[in-house]
Amino acid sequence: MAINLQKGQRENINAPKFTIGLGWDTNNTSTGGSFDLDASLFLLNDSKKLVSDNHFVFYNNLESPDKAVIHSGDNLTGDGDGDDEQIKIDLTKIDDAVKEITVVVTIHEADERRQNFGQVRNSFIRIFNTDTNEEILKYELDEDFSIETAVEFGRIYNRNGEWKFEAVGSGQRDGLNKFVSMYQ
Repeated sequence: MAINLQKGQRENINAPKFTIGLGWDTNNTSTGGSFDLDASLFLLNDSKKLVSDNHFVFYNNLESPDKAVIHSGDNLTGDGDGDDEQIKIDLTKIDDAVKEITVVVTIHEADERRQNFGQVRNSFIRIFNTDTNEEILKYELDEDFSIETAVEFGRIYNRNGEWKFEAVGSGQRDGLNKFVSMYQ
């Protein structure tokens, strides 16, 4: 039985291999244009900086150098039910320098398209066991991010040899570039 998390809640991930599923629905009538949401992962060291530029996993870099993190690719529409994008993580392969994985979702060309997360609904992140498909946890965003164009959904971090997930749900309005500059 999956655990439904609230903002700020933390939970152990008791699976060496798991998949992060991200989903959302959009209100296409609000701007007249389609939405393109993008999931990105920042693999950080103990100083909360990227281990290397190649440890930024997103639609233009679909896997980490150690092949421990593999992104399914960019879903340009978010149509349909279930996960819109997935990222597989194998902790048995992860570089020892990686202490945290930050999961961010941004709206591509949000300013040009006049779009924000206030126009996105039913957003969630879930983690499930890759081998059994059993859902471990789920976090549904329930806040209204009316001006934000990027949201940190959560972070996976190593504490005393155990990997945990924290439901963050923190938005900001400067898009992906803000996160890149924070973590470089």
